[in-house]
Amino acid sequence: MAKTSKVAFLGLGTMGYPMAGHLASAGHQVRVYNRTAGKAGRWAAEYGGTTAATPAAAAADTELVFACVGADEDLEAVTIGPEGAFAAMNPGALFVDHTTASAEVARKLADLGARQGLQFLDAPVSGGQAGAERGELTIMC
Repeated sequence: MAKTSKVAFLGLGTMGYPMAGHLASAGHQVRVYNRTAGKAGRWAAEYGGTTAATPAAAAADTELVFACVGADEDLEAVTIGPEGAFAAMNPGALFVDHTTASAEVARKLADLGARQGLQFLDAPVSGGQAGAERGELTIMC
């Protein structure tokens, strides 16, 4: 049996909502953040996870932080913004970015993360909403 992990998921859009749900359904302790708090609350009620008011609060004391947000600016906001996840992550923790973002922002965040002792994985997904709901996405690392 796989080890249960404490994870955070940032961004509960079309793709992120079901992706975070699969993590919770697999038995992981999932704390979610979404710009729209009501959506995070609905997710927590559906999957039994918890919510956080900021990306940093979601990422605190977790082993893995996943993100699936809209664009470069959104990714920077949830990672290195004033309440970004990087500030709360423990050294050695892994940030997995499922956003379809630019190579420039991925390199920037990988460098900033490394300076803090964090691991950063650029891992956009393909398969659309149906694939996310079925748990059948292709992840490109």
